[in-house]
Amino acid sequence: MGGASMAMAPFLRSLQAHAAGKEEGLPKRFVFVVKSSGVEKFNLVPGGIENHFLGADGEKLGNRGRKPGEAINVSLKDHKLPEKLAALERFKDRMTIIQSLSGDTFRGNHTSGFGALSCHFSERFAIAPSIDCLLGQHLSAGPYPMYGMALKGGLLEAGGKPDDSYCYPNLSAYKGGMPVAYQASPRKAYLELFGAAVDTPEELARKLALNGSMMDFLKDDARRIEKQLTSEDKDRFAVYTDSFESLQRIEREKAKLAGKIRKLAPPLTDRYDSRSPSDRIASHFEIGSAALIAGMTNVLTLRMDTLGVTYKELGIQKHVHALGHNDPGISSNGWDGLRCRMEIEKLHLKHIADMADKLDRVPEGNGTMLDNTLIVYMSCNGGDHHGGQADWPFVLVGGMAKQLKMGRYLEYPKYQEEGHRTIANLYLSFMQAAGMETPETFGQLDANLKDLDLSGPLGELMVG
Repeated sequence: MGGASMAMAPFLRSLQAHAAGKEEGLPKRFVFVVKSSGVEKFNLVPGGIENHFLGADGEKLGNRGRKPGEAINVSLKDHKLPEKLAALERFKDRMTIIQSLSGDTFRGNHTSGFGALSCHFSERFAIAPSIDCLLGQHLSAGPYPMYGMALKGGLLEAGGKPDDSYCYPNLSAYKGGMPVAYQASPRKAYLELFGAAVDTPEELARKLALNGSMMDFLKDDARRIEKQLTSEDKDRFAVYTDSFESLQRIEREKAKLAGKIRKLAPPLTDRYDSRSPSDRIASHFEIGSAALIAGMTNVLTLRMDTLGVTYKELGIQKHVHALGHNDPGISSNGWDGLRCRMEIEKLHLKHIADMADKLDRVPEGNGTMLDNTLIVYMSCNGGDHHGGQADWPFVLVGGMAKQLKMGRYLEYPKYQEEGHRTIANLYLSFMQAAGMETPETFGQLDANLKDLDLSGPLGELMVG
């Protein structure tokens, strides 16, 4: 495999799995695509299904004003997809729409912050591991257990200029007190992941040797400092010394993949320096797809935007925050805020479709990489701009090695009604599908749902 094309790496791994008679040994992958300000629910309902998110006058109902109703569990095969999901039509049999899961106990104002992926009330401070990091540590392959890219950093930052280095979107954490730094710059993400594509073998060897010498010096220096610390300070200082080891491991792993990286790394173009949100999003998807195919990571989290981002290239004149409030003068196209929000979501979903298409063209086992991957589209704020956490929609694309039922529309009963479930149950489903040991519950329980059964994965989603 050392001299093989990077595109062939997953296929060769599948041959190895088959030779050993272990189809289940194929790698599993997750991609979390997270937008700000909520994912609209009313325009996710397929044709022919009662829309519980619209009133009799056709107006959108509020997060807690939706109509009550029985659970819905139907095949997408006989239902027309809504306009918003048109880009995913070709993956209709490998897509599942989930509505009315809640995460109300860790709700925020404009965002649930870390709570969106950890199910703990922790908008600004990481107090528990997030699901993407837990999956990444379990499915770890290549240099990065989990890799994150974000358009910007904090949610309510002033102005609209993108960050150009690492940022903390307050979304993912390996554990309490250890948030994940995302790469905001497409160019720097490219160089970090695929620097070997632009380095000669001699340059790569020099960098590796230099990095090794620097890390050895830092570790020796750290040991000298450690001798002067109290036992409590030593525990805290260990976090820093452990990071030296991690950095060295990452560089060694990347060096092993250098030959493959040169074969398939995407071209390093001027678009990677663009300030346009659409260009940055496209670049992050392109880089992320290549990273998955290369085996650089098996878990990827992409933060699409924040409230300060303005999609002027879509003809939208106001930032995402204003769209959530349906401010006047929002679009040069005559769209209202709801239409603008849908156009932004359509842009994100088109990139998800393109990523799915790329993965579907790479053979793996008896199918393709997409069959062993799950792409998750969601928001850090549930289903509304404010207070949308009682009804949190998800769009899933892929297959996860036939562990999950795809091609479905699942809608659970309203918050606090019998049969209602939470996003923690969905994350338990992901853990079980990934082959992790699955606890009965995940994250912080909702006292308002104490009379409901909130244990285990979503039975309607699991195969078998």
